[in-house]
Amino acid sequence: MNKKIGLKEAISIGIGGMVGGGIFAVLGLAVSLAKGGTSTAFLFAGILALITSHSYVKLSKTYPDRGGTVKFINQGFGKSVFSGAISNLLWVSYIIMLSLYASAFGSYAPNLLELTHHKTIDFHIYASAIIIFATIINYYSIAVVGKIESYAVIIKLIILIAFVFIGAYGLIGNPNLNQLAVSNWETPIKLFAGGMVIFVAYEGFELIANAAPDIINPERNIPRAYYFSVIFVILLYIIIAIVTVGSLPFSKIATAQDYVLAEAAKPMLGKIGFSIITIAALISTFSAINASLLGGSRVNYEIAEDDELPHHFLAQLWNQPIGLMITAVATLVLVNVLALESISTSGSIGFLLIFAIVNLVGLKLSKETGSNKIIPFMGFVLCLVASVILINQQYKTNITGVIVSVAIIGFCFLAEWIYKNSEKK
Repeated sequence: MNKKIGLKEAISIGIGGMVGGGIFAVLGLAVSLAKGGTSTAFLFAGILALITSHSYVKLSKTYPDRGGTVKFINQGFGKSVFSGAISNLLWVSYIIMLSLYASAFGSYAPNLLELTHHKTIDFHIYASAIIIFATIINYYSIAVVGKIESYAVIIKLIILIAFVFIGAYGLIGNPNLNQLAVSNWETPIKLFAGGMVIFVAYEGFELIANAAPDIINPERNIPRAYYFSVIFVILLYIIIAIVTVGSLPFSKIATAQDYVLAEAAKPMLGKIGFSIITIAALISTFSAINASLLGGSRVNYEIAEDDELPHHFLAQLWNQPIGLMITAVATLVLVNVLALESISTSGSIGFLLIFAIVNLVGLKLSKETGSNKIIPFMGFVLCLVASVILINQQYKTNITGVIVSVAIIGFCFLAEWIYKNSEKK
């Protein structure tokens, strides 16, 4: 029998999924793209997540299933090449998120140990080691993964909220406050594109869908879980962005781009603040890797169970689905091959496309779910427009990220088409 989930636990699943390693990984990247308007970039991305969460609320209440997003897509499009390809894209997007978290861990770890020399070597060693360690834990015990998650959510939220309050107080009289002036903002289109590059920092609310069948009083608690968690995280990210941009000169943010949140704690709390935020980053990214490895292997299993991947993926390796090992190995490859911006771009494009499709399902099934058609339609259009703007902006500055994204999407469709045709024969 599954343990029932209350409102508090459901909200913590959403917040834990979003405030994983995302903010630690992409904050510096966001500032480099949006400058003084970074908080607005986070707001743009957050509004898109909030609109999409409406479709998730309606679908989670009408079709509660532990398959979450995979089941919603099948509900809207049947078990077709299209739905299979989008479900595969969800699994690959989990792998991209894992490499983003591992990348953040690899960037913060050397600072804690003050091994600042040969940082490139240190980065890859730490990023790879944490994936291997988390994989071992996932194989050892799923219960341990759950325990780590529940403690990590509390620790990282306490540290981030403390950073927000102390940081906001520290802004008084800070000479860098003028960086927040509108004159230091990028153009609106660049702000929007910046928000979309770091959209991956919001994708975790979709994990609530997997818990929907176990949520107590779903009619009341499912909407609250989605909306409370997304709105809370939007506010948290906006304030973190304001504190960071108001605390450090742009030149310092650029130098410390990969571990900027720890650097932003220095003006208020010195070396202690730097160390505390670094520890929070390591706990957050580690717990996010742990949970995403489990989630990724489950998504892979669900897709195979729905006949959208070969049944070989239902096989077990050391009492866990074989997808766990495939997910871990693919993450190791990605984190050692791609740069952070390319990882973030690929993840954002993947999730924007997936969320566009979920919004389209919300629109198609609005009669069954009792949804207002305008909101899922807006979500669908905005996700597509956001994808186009993001691809266009990144094409000029980071063509590798665009090529990787297009190749991943193409591969998901081609692989599904080949599999479905071979099944027919």
